[in-house]
Amino acid sequence: MDNSCRRQFLKKSAVLAAGAATLAWKGNLWSATEPHLTFPTEPRDRIAVASWPFRMFIEAPTNKWARDPKLPGMDLTEFPANVVKRFGIHNIEPLDQHFRSTDAAYMKQFRAAVDKAGCHVVDVPCDVHDSFYDTDPAKRKTAVENGKKWVNVALELGSPSIRAHIGGSSKLKPDVARTAESLTQLAEYGALKNIVVALENDDNFTEDPFFIVEVLDKVNNPYLHALPDFCNSMMTHDQEFNNRAMEAMFKHAYSIAHMKDEEGDEKGKFHTVDVAKCFEIAKAQGYRGYFSMEWEGNGEPYAGTQRLIDETLKYIR
Repeated sequence: MDNSCRRQFLKKSAVLAAGAATLAWKGNLWSATEPHLTFPTEPRDRIAVASWPFRMFIEAPTNKWARDPKLPGMDLTEFPANVVKRFGIHNIEPLDQHFRSTDAAYMKQFRAAVDKAGCHVVDVPCDVHDSFYDTDPAKRKTAVENGKKWVNVALELGSPSIRAHIGGSSKLKPDVARTAESLTQLAEYGALKNIVVALENDDNFTEDPFFIVEVLDKVNNPYLHALPDFCNSMMTHDQEFNNRAMEAMFKHAYSIAHMKDEEGDEKGKFHTVDVAKCFEIAKAQGYRGYFSMEWEGNGEPYAGTQRLIDETLKYIR
């Protein structure tokens, strides 16, 4: 790392560590009663690039379904430097499926690659595989334990948060009480590690934005927050619904949001969103965290991600 990159990295690390959390004794461990992160204020420093749009390039055992063998391959350890080189952005959001391994050796290798590039991991999206509201207590317990595993990964990588899928199926109606019971346990574990757990309006049935808000209100833990995705709700609803969803989600957001301006459905139809309105809502709700570029549009991911960065710099305040 050259001196300018090193200074930039150290400056960001200091910003993220600023403001020690208030601690409370819980069992035999100190637990932070609320997260205290001081976020960067420069617009470009609030932008991150997600690995999800680049899934067709990434070589990983759990990413085989998305890998396009016609394209050059890339290990996730190459992603941080690639983002800096292509976009001049120093924040990344690596997806769980893109890690070649989560063993200690690979985590150390990936963290070294992040540091060398002068980058910072701002969130780790993960799938807990089972549902937080499954009627089977054993499956809910598995979901919580899998979530804890990714909290530990975030801690190793210096990430302030994870995004956990709520999980479920079309045969099982989402249940606020069971989901809240499960996520209370995960949020409490996150507090022990000072890692925020975020819930995204991703699947419009199992992760309906207003269902998420009900869960957040019931849990009422400062380590459990919303992750607003600009466009996901547009897949099944209209702009008016999306505006209400974004207002509700940004009211509960803390450190991470997903910026996208369009997304294609299974039939190949692309749904667009009013990006300016989403940024207006984020500002009105006092959101000061990161915006991760999660391109899902028509075309190729490098140009698409650059377009999202340009749009974000136009509207971010």
